[in-house]
Amino acid sequence: MTDATSVRTVRQPGSDAADLGVLDAAGQLARGQLSSRELTEAYLRRIEERNGGAPTFDGAPDRINAWVRLYPELAREQAAAADARRAREGDAAPLLCGIPIGLKDLYAVAGLPLTASSRVLEGNVPAEDSIAYKRLRDHGMVLLGHTHTHEFAAGGTTDQAGNPWALDRIVGGSSGGSAAALAARMTPAALGSDTCGSLRIPSACCGTSAIKPTHGLVPLEGVVPLAPTLDHAGPMARTVADCAAVLAAMAGGGSLPLGPRAGTRPLDGVTVALTDRVNKIQIDDGVARGFERAVRECERLGARVVELPAPQTMDWDDLSVVLMTEMWAYHRAHAEQHGLYREQVAEFIEAAREFTDAQAYTAALQRRALGTAAWEDWFEREGLDLVLEPTLPILPLERGPGYDRDHPAGPGDPLIAFTATWDMTGMPVVCLPTSWCVGMSLVAPRGREASLIQAAIDLQEHALGIPGDPFAR
Repeated sequence: MTDATSVRTVRQPGSDAADLGVLDAAGQLARGQLSSRELTEAYLRRIEERNGGAPTFDGAPDRINAWVRLYPELAREQAAAADARRAREGDAAPLLCGIPIGLKDLYAVAGLPLTASSRVLEGNVPAEDSIAYKRLRDHGMVLLGHTHTHEFAAGGTTDQAGNPWALDRIVGGSSGGSAAALAARMTPAALGSDTCGSLRIPSACCGTSAIKPTHGLVPLEGVVPLAPTLDHAGPMARTVADCAAVLAAMAGGGSLPLGPRAGTRPLDGVTVALTDRVNKIQIDDGVARGFERAVRECERLGARVVELPAPQTMDWDDLSVVLMTEMWAYHRAHAEQHGLYREQVAEFIEAAREFTDAQAYTAALQRRALGTAAWEDWFEREGLDLVLEPTLPILPLERGPGYDRDHPAGPGDPLIAFTATWDMTGMPVVCLPTSWCVGMSLVAPRGREASLIQAAIDLQEHALGIPGDPFAR
């Protein structure tokens, strides 16, 4: 598999509205050039054309199958309501009013099924919305459906969904259905979650963008957990700017950068660190080329790039203790349904049963806090703004065996070799593509979303671009 060329896509007059991103569509909605009903129908048609038939539990080798459930009638009702709201409120209507979205099958919507792509939760219908979805609904977003997750978010492949760029390759996980739907242009935005890399891995595998915000910035109430002190709720879209628009609403208000800075050196004054983590982990040649390109472009745009040793090495045993203890705290309630899990997830949960030592868990949390402090002190001491590194050390794996027993998930999984550290620290990360199969990550200290996102937008808009439409090749 080789890298694809990064091409910035621009919608031409008369082209399909389903090719619009969040901000472009919002602009047309605000100007009255497009209605939410027209936009929603365009995406519903696109889903019918590209998903590969009605959603299924297991998928098929020749299908994308990004969605676990679709809600076309609800989407049409919400689109009509959004149009009425824009007519009523005019310029005061929220930016996202009338924009379609897909939700990872972990986010509760009152009165609709919520299954975490698992037979274990068949028949589960929440009575209340998750807070993240409620905030987006209050902004007038239109729900297209729930997207597939790697079962219970407990893995990095989501094999029931196919990669729109290469159906024999994984979409990544656990937010794989969301990334597949975005790459195939079946939605302009989607929600995912991230425990060890589950927003960023799919984005790197499918050529899309994602933001893992500071832990706790977006409330987790109403989201099926994997490990609550590691779980992050976040947005996914084709561009970082589109992600930022969704994150601003998910976080309950406030403003975030939505466009690039002018000039040829927008990163002047920004210091970007390259750590020795990249040298200690074997990376594929295609990933190395993408990383080298990202470094060059940061420098061309004015950033000061420095090489420094990482201040701390995450203890993988501590990750295991935290992840497995919290995972079992949730899944013990489903012990009598253990036979309904897919094999890989069942094996994961069998291992988690052994993690019940409160003293070991508390000690791991204490060491984790010290590690986080070491990173934040390092940022401050060295005068750093960002860390740049590959999101994944490898190109997308072959699709198929991700739910087999003995398939790695958690510590030991190469897909989380770079990503898991930033869940343990709770630091915000933006993932953006250099090609359809290679992603880069920019990392900042906790709470610094605004400057992180601005730098990522500048890098994407002025240099890296985004992959095109896999169906247009």
